Amino acid sequence: MHSHYLPKIFIISVLAIISITSSAQQKRMRDYVGFGPGVLKTGQYNAITDVEGVTVGHVTLKRGSDVRTGVTAILPHSGNIFQNKVPAAVYVGNGFGKLAGTTQVMELGNIETPIILTNTLNVAEGIIGTVEWTLAQKGNERVQSVNAVVGETNDGGLNDIRGRHVTKEDVIKAIESAKGGPVEEGCVGAGTGTVAFGLKGGIGTSSRVLPASMGGYTVGVIVQSNYGGVLEIDGVPVGQLMEHYSFRNNILQDVDGSCMIVVATDAPVDARNLERIAKRAIMGLAKTGGIASNGSGDYVIAFSVNKDNLIDGKTKTYSPTLLHNDDMSGLFMATIEATEEALWNSLFAAEDSIGYDGELVKAMDKEKVAGYIKKARKAVKK
Repeated sequence: MHSHYLPKIFIISVLAIISITSSAQQKRMRDYVGFGPGVLKTGQYNAITDVEGVTVGHVTLKRGSDVRTGVTAILPHSGNIFQNKVPAAVYVGNGFGKLAGTTQVMELGNIETPIILTNTLNVAEGIIGTVEWTLAQKGNERVQSVNAVVGETNDGGLNDIRGRHVTKEDVIKAIESAKGGPVEEGCVGAGTGTVAFGLKGGIGTSSRVLPASMGGYTVGVIVQSNYGGVLEIDGVPVGQLMEHYSFRNNILQDVDGSCMIVVATDAPVDARNLERIAKRAIMGLAKTGGIASNGSGDYVIAFSVNKDNLIDGKTKTYSPTLLHNDDMSGLFMATIEATEEALWNSLFAAEDSIGYDGELVKAMDKEKVAGYIKKARKAVKK
């Protein structure tokens, strides 16, 4: 997604690289506030990788004082994705962006490659790397058309975006490094140089598991946050309390940007109901205070990895197992909750970052924000 978001929050002369906290040490929203938002339970890792078979890989590029960008790859399953496509859908919250591969997904209702996230001017490299990786997979020797799905946000505030530093090799490395388990968040991969609500954004993830009575299905979300509005966390008007929001002083500031949201589930749903799920992810974005401004590209990609519904191109027909429409509401709720927490996690996991032209983008004051949230929760319980 394209944006003209080039924040000039605070310029200093010191050129330094802010180190990234390792995934083992990273603290997330629940670590700071002591409880989780929403009413549904999370999966084991509270990540998109709680959906069985889904893996995530990052390549983080931090070089000198100007390069702050990267690649994040999401793989629906570990098999040959081209030969075993996944049902999928795309929903556009606001279309100021470049999400490659959308028309084929909308037309055919499936995805046949890893999903790549990067920066606005490196979408082409995302496509090239994904195509080369796909063509090299065993069983694809006769393939002559590949629909790579590549999304972006503009990290030009912290990154020398015109330098186009992401290479096809970086894309392939992100794909090949993808793994399950805990997912590193914050200033990593495609979130290395992103900014949300005028604060350091990045990669965030979360999951929800429906109770057995509702099928026990898992919904996982991963986001690349780079958007604006008036920040709310767990119903608390955090942006206003911090006096840091897009419309302060009657000036439009820190409002443009973009947000990529990827939703995965193991529920047996087809492209039609996946689009309905994707629409609910935008509701999750709205609950964080995002407004999908004119200059913001806000996209959702949703897919299902249910084994009964993988699309084998070698067969003439297939008989998918599908949930009834009346059974979709739990998945809608799970998507909203996982999306909003993933976006909040992208802020809680981020760190102060110095980049292009010596610009400093501060991370959210996590302890102060946690205090607001805990105080509000106590007031509700009284």
